[in-house]
Amino acid sequence: MTNFDPFSLLQGVYLQWLITGLETTLTLFILCLVSGFILALFLAAMRISGITPLRWFVAIYVEYHRNVPALVQLLLWYFGLSAVLPYTLSEWVNQHGSEFLFAYIALTLNTAAFMSEDLRSGLRAVAKGQMEACRALGLTFSQAMRDVILPQSIRISIPPLISQSLALYKSTSLAMAISVAELTYAAKQIENETFRTFDAFAIVSVIYLLGSLLIVSVGFTCDRLVYRTRSQ
Repeated sequence: MTNFDPFSLLQGVYLQWLITGLETTLTLFILCLVSGFILALFLAAMRISGITPLRWFVAIYVEYHRNVPALVQLLLWYFGLSAVLPYTLSEWVNQHGSEFLFAYIALTLNTAAFMSEDLRSGLRAVAKGQMEACRALGLTFSQAMRDVILPQSIRISIPPLISQSLALYKSTSLAMAISVAELTYAAKQIENETFRTFDAFAIVSVIYLLGSLLIVSVGFTCDRLVYRTRSQ
């Protein structure tokens, strides 16, 4: 029987794999979080606009990403899109890290769908009279959304946005399915080399736990700061 000793894996090439995997996980998380949030702002604004085609488009977009598993979306982008792209373009993509690229696209689109719903809830919590007041002052719809409505809705939406950020951080592990060398992939590499499954995934579990607690702590701090600002 092999003794439980995960610390013995924190050296040499195994440690390097874990560090590289963590770097990839954090890079993917940050890129998807920023891109997804920006896209979510546009989606939420389109959803509450008076333009029916835009509202229907966003509604269909959100329903797709909410009801189809994120792993299926990831596989669809990686295997499905590569099959329909022109050969030369497909070759170029495959030669320039297509695994990371498609993981980034799939997770960004998925995150944007969920965050847009959180922002829409925040928008609905803002009094309708504020938009009417903005229009009465001569502001366009875009100006009113950018300068008055969206800032308030973002403050209201901070708690659910933190939850979505946490979900995205954990969802980066799905990228292993298309061979992105992130943290879970590194644990699988170590397991394949040493056959110490429990030790390898115990280390990764602790890293994910610490990262999740850090995200929650940062989000809670931001929420408290916003609350104090609004109270002053």
